[in-house]
Amino acid sequence: MPRYTVHIRGEWLAVPCQNCSNTIGWLGKEAVRRYMKNKPDNGGFTSVEEVKFYVRRCKGLGLLDLDDTVEDALEDNEFVEVVIEGDIMSPDFIPSQPEGVHLYSKYREPEQYISLDGNSLTTEDLVNLGKGLYKIKLTPEAEVKVKQSREVIERIVKEQTVVYGITTGFGKFARTVIPNSSEKCPERSRMLLALRINVLAKGYSGISLETLQQVIEAFNASCLPYIPEKGTVGASGDLAPLSHLALGLIGEGKMWSPKSGWADAKYVLEAHGLKPIKLKPKEGLALINGTQMITSLGCEAVERASAIARQADIVAALTLEVLKGTTRAFDTDIHAVRPHRGQTEVAFRFRSLLDSDHHPSEIAESHRFCDRVQDAYTMRCCPQVHGVVNDTITFVKDIMLTEINSATDNPMVFAQRAEIISGGNFHGEYPAKALDYLAIGVHELAAISERRIERLCNPSLSELPAFLVTEGGLNSGFMIAHCTAAALVSENKALCHPSSVDSLSTSAATEDHVSMGGWAARKALRVIEHVEQVLAIELLAACQGIEFLRPLRTTTPLEKVYDLVRSVVRPWMKDRFMAPDIEAVHRLLVEQKVWEVAEPYIEKYRREHIPESRPVSPTAFTLRSLAVNMCVNHDHSHQNEL
Repeated sequence: MPRYTVHIRGEWLAVPCQNCSNTIGWLGKEAVRRYMKNKPDNGGFTSVEEVKFYVRRCKGLGLLDLDDTVEDALEDNEFVEVVIEGDIMSPDFIPSQPEGVHLYSKYREPEQYISLDGNSLTTEDLVNLGKGLYKIKLTPEAEVKVKQSREVIERIVKEQTVVYGITTGFGKFARTVIPNSSEKCPERSRMLLALRINVLAKGYSGISLETLQQVIEAFNASCLPYIPEKGTVGASGDLAPLSHLALGLIGEGKMWSPKSGWADAKYVLEAHGLKPIKLKPKEGLALINGTQMITSLGCEAVERASAIARQADIVAALTLEVLKGTTRAFDTDIHAVRPHRGQTEVAFRFRSLLDSDHHPSEIAESHRFCDRVQDAYTMRCCPQVHGVVNDTITFVKDIMLTEINSATDNPMVFAQRAEIISGGNFHGEYPAKALDYLAIGVHELAAISERRIERLCNPSLSELPAFLVTEGGLNSGFMIAHCTAAALVSENKALCHPSSVDSLSTSAATEDHVSMGGWAARKALRVIEHVEQVLAIELLAACQGIEFLRPLRTTTPLEKVYDLVRSVVRPWMKDRFMAPDIEAVHRLLVEQKVWEVAEPYIEKYRREHIPESRPVSPTAFTLRSLAVNMCVNHDHSHQNEL
């Protein structure tokens, strides 16, 4: 029986075909049906029949006629891809798109603008630009600075002064003077392009306003060059990826837009009524010299790190409830005597989520008078461990904010001085070191989360069924999910090795120290994704633990989190394919849904300055309780004497 391997929305499915007279359309529908079956929400569809799709070969990328039979069109076990209408095609493939086929119909051209001046862009703005939520325009002040900078360049060219990168080549070719006749030769890509525009808007690069406006027009039309993620050493800036960015803008290489799909750049520009840029002196270097590849990826990393860090507190609080931990370790006075900002905030979040007096918790009340003295470090030390992650993110974000609003070109054009100076602002050491630090810091959220998953799954530590499932042995429950978390944490340990400690000389020893910041940025993103996935597993495990404590209820905000998870994943009654569950909860974390349901309760607790509750229990030892006990004992002995 022939079978075909089908790629659909990032997943590979094996689809057997008993009847060779079945059509390509049947193959597509069968793949969609199997895809929907694996998804807790059916992939967002109500039926297979409503899904419109195209089918193409993975090799050669040719579109297949849906009416052709699989026997005529395909070989046994051939790889094909089902592209659902409205989805962006897999970034692994760069196909041309036939006329009349609109695979990107869900894209909506933004109506709002962000004004760039090179000084006030935020990491959040940049991520939103990457998502296609805004167009770009320059501020009037930026336009003036760009014009003034360009005037200096034009004067140098007219006077035939020898200046690096303007009338000479780059790097080792800096001693080679270029004749005038040669100069006329000619959702991360979008972020990269937006960030490059912001840097050029500062007015220190010497680009003409005309050329910069052409770059902005390409961005606003979402004409995005194909940019490989590898190839930068992070000094002189991100030359290789930024060269690919410039390549598309001058009408060479591949480019993508919602209107055209992937095609030759000149045709994509033409489809939008745009012309390839004709580079003037210095403009080639202005487009490719800078740290924008490192920094744009770094901004995405910082924003995702911020999102998962605050949600990690919520996940850990729910685990603490399931494991019947105490809130005493989050007492204000403890953290006031070690007042790190992140630690203090994390402790506050735990109090706001777990305060049983403010949000009555039947689970907390059920063990208030137990004989446990203190909790394991993985729960008790969350403010200290999660706290330093928050402070790390703040530190890195500050560096990123400075970097995205910095001039990282070379040479620098100072219009007020009418002078051009060669420097080293292109060197990526700042973002490289910061992103290595970010990876190391954020990884700890996964490291401590994996240990909490172990406690949830281990019956000797949790007092819950082994691996959080009934009929253990017949069912393995969360056993393999915990293995997955452990594997991700172990992989992160290797990824956290700093890339910026390495340097290799390039450009014939002209660029003899480099930052390796591109790899720092890419692996930081990978570490953060692993952290998200580990916390998704912990959140699933904690919600499963709640099932065994019913009918007892936790605090109101944590019940809301539980309800959110149960809206996409049902309880684990017996073993089933767990990957869709993990993916669904991972999506909740990436989209910050967990934070959205808990934040109102956290902020209300903050606004109302609710007095801290310090519930009395045998583990809450005070001198006052000792004095009371002594009085009681004295009374008893006095009565005995009488």
